[in-house]
Amino acid sequence: MRTPTRMHARYRNPYDELAALADPEPDPHPAEEPWTDPGYATEEIPEAIPARAPSGLVDADPDHDFWSRPRRRRARRRRSRGSLLAAVPRAAKLLVALVVGAGFLVLADRCAAMYAEKKAQQAIQNDLHLAAAPQVDIHGFPFLTQVLDKHLERVDVTVPHVPADRVSLAKVQASARNIELTGNLPSDISGAVVGNLDGEITLSFDDLNRELAASQVKFSRRSDNSVGADGKLSIAGQELHVSAEAQLRLVGNQGLSTDIDGMSLDMPGIATYRPGRDRGLTLHRETAELISRDTARVKALLSVPAVVKRLGVPDKDVELALKNEAKLHELVGTPRFIDQLMQVNLVDVVADHPWLLSKVGIDPKLITGLIAMRPPELSDRLSFSFTLPKEAKDLQLRGVHVEKNGIVATVSGMGLAVGKGH
Repeated sequence: MRTPTRMHARYRNPYDELAALADPEPDPHPAEEPWTDPGYATEEIPEAIPARAPSGLVDADPDHDFWSRPRRRRARRRRSRGSLLAAVPRAAKLLVALVVGAGFLVLADRCAAMYAEKKAQQAIQNDLHLAAAPQVDIHGFPFLTQVLDKHLERVDVTVPHVPADRVSLAKVQASARNIELTGNLPSDISGAVVGNLDGEITLSFDDLNRELAASQVKFSRRSDNSVGADGKLSIAGQELHVSAEAQLRLVGNQGLSTDIDGMSLDMPGIATYRPGRDRGLTLHRETAELISRDTARVKALLSVPAVVKRLGVPDKDVELALKNEAKLHELVGTPRFIDQLMQVNLVDVVADHPWLLSKVGIDPKLITGLIAMRPPELSDRLSFSFTLPKEAKDLQLRGVHVEKNGIVATVSGMGLAVGKGH
């Protein structure tokens, strides 16, 4: 029989063997593992990371400088940013100085140009005796260098309301190029020689309507080279409607004039008179119909052989009609007779038979007054013209055309000398 001590030494406790197979309990203070970071491979690697408390928060050791590396990185960034920010104000100041300097130069140049424009406006206004100052625009930049070179690229001039014969020119626009300045520059500019000049002269219909004696007549565009005139005229105490066409033409190379054509004076509801070489007096339909319905009036017309001849009615039919009212009504009651009567020119008939007008119901004073009026008297009321001022004797009118609001004439010139000593 074996003693207990021997048995204990010979046989191991099976629970100890099971305990050896179990996982070891976690150490509440595990050994710190090295910390490596690829992003900081070139910097020092901290020896260990701080231990974590059971709550999961970092249990930072107050003696351990855990944030030493990020602080060094921030310091380097602050130094680089500081140097960059220090350079930015210097560049900005330089840029501001350049901008301000350029601004002063531009301002000085524009002030000089404005001063020159003002002096030119005064000179043009005085030379042409204008009521309003013209507008002068000097192009090209910089202006001062152009003055020093005694050469201007381009100058535009607009002159409003220039008197010209019976009417005024609404606007004169000119563009001068290649201008050579003369005088003791830059302090004194005595004159200039314009290389070439192109411009337009505008004669507005509003000015024509206002300034011509026939203020009740309105002018408008008829075609590219003609102007229509429509309105009212008072003749022999009667107000008549007038219609005419003014053909534009150049007078040499300095003036423009009109030829009045196609004029007609209309007596509403009575007749129309056309003066001129092919003058005529024709009845309106209202008057022709009234005559055809009135036996006494139609007999008065048919009693004049010249009227019968112009109507184209056979003499035998007229004789029957004058003797038989039924035949008379049959002759004059047709639309064809009325149309024929409206085409008869009564000018010569009235001249030879003045009594006929009163017989057919027309005021003889009005018709005789119209016929007695010479065509130039009527044309003068509607005609207009203008001539370039003597100061512009070197300019030439090149063409004229009609636009919606007025008449436009083109003008040009080369080698024009202006100013003192020219």
